[in-house]
Amino acid sequence: MIVIGFRDGLDEALRRRGLEPFYIVQPPVKPPEGRGFTYVSDMENAQEISRAVLAAQLDGIAGVLTVHEMGVFGAAYLRQQLNLPGNTDSQTTLYFRDKYLQKSRLPPHIRRARCRHVSVGTSFKDLADDLGEVFVVKPATGAGALRTAIVRSPEEYERALTPFTGQSDVEVVAESFVDAPEVYMDGVWRNGDLKWSSMSRNHTSPLSAVQGGVLAAHILDRRRCPTLFQQAETLARQALACLDAPDCVFHLEAFTEDAGLTFGECAIRLPGALSPQVNKLTFGVDLFDVEIGLALGEEPTEPLNSGDPDRFYGYILLRRPKSGSLTQQDFERNFRFDEIQYSSSPDTPLGPYGRVGQAIVSDQDELKLQQTIEEIVRFNAAGGGYAQSPGES
Repeated sequence: MIVIGFRDGLDEALRRRGLEPFYIVQPPVKPPEGRGFTYVSDMENAQEISRAVLAAQLDGIAGVLTVHEMGVFGAAYLRQQLNLPGNTDSQTTLYFRDKYLQKSRLPPHIRRARCRHVSVGTSFKDLADDLGEVFVVKPATGAGALRTAIVRSPEEYERALTPFTGQSDVEVVAESFVDAPEVYMDGVWRNGDLKWSSMSRNHTSPLSAVQGGVLAAHILDRRRCPTLFQQAETLARQALACLDAPDCVFHLEAFTEDAGLTFGECAIRLPGALSPQVNKLTFGVDLFDVEIGLALGEEPTEPLNSGDPDRFYGYILLRRPKSGSLTQQDFERNFRFDEIQYSSSPDTPLGPYGRVGQAIVSDQDELKLQQTIEEIVRFNAAGGGYAQSPGES
């Protein structure tokens, strides 16, 4: 199985199936010993990925998949060139990569931010007149809130453009700012319909996490907010159908406003961070395995579980505190975890969102789970301080 990018959970799922992965990664990522891999400088460069695969002279290729947003186009292109199962429509895939193309293709009744490409030489005034006094600048094909900035002044606009080349009319987009809480759906889309989904809420937005916050999220209870779930499922069906989504695992973000849900963006790939793990723990649905099955061209053998769970799970990407120091034992003395890994070594390289560890927690009550996660986040950010004792509920 050719895999663009590396992820522990997917690697384990491939091994469980007896599949041998061959990874295409960018330095400094290095898959574990015994895994075949090739380095490329840009996972978005379909030509470079294709050359890497041809040079590897692989035999018996069963399929291609990706664990990253940046590999979605290349994966579709490779499937097409190698006559492999799964999505081979690389052009349609672009509507799930470019944020302007995606939002411009949605029908008028779906609320979304106003969005446009920032062509070379576009002024702050031009964007402010079009999008409002506050707007967001981000990569047109970005992911994970990297190089994303909220802009309120010409000076902030100039800083927001600094990470970009400034030499392309389709490299950057600007969007009107939606000041509302965000939820996201992880789901499975097959044969033009929604087959399964869950909904989660971030405790800190990915943008805040990129800027130093602790990224955390938890699964929401359908029984507590049935209207929200109904709105989200309707939005997902309308958006994915309009965008001609292939059979896929998808990740859709939306803002919760008084008038209903406002579409954020939608990706046709595995959800990030520990979302696959907490979905499996909560519902028994293994999105890693579903993604592998799609890449192999398998037909589903049984319906996915959509019942009400007995227990809800959430995750926290633990980082070094802003002051002081923490150890894994500090966390474990103050909270109960289903799983936790934390490195207090100063030599530990930072992962995405400044991660040096991760934790999964659960509760039968979603609101209590939310409270526990918020306390762990505060504890992590402050390097200790107040924490709920293990005996409290």
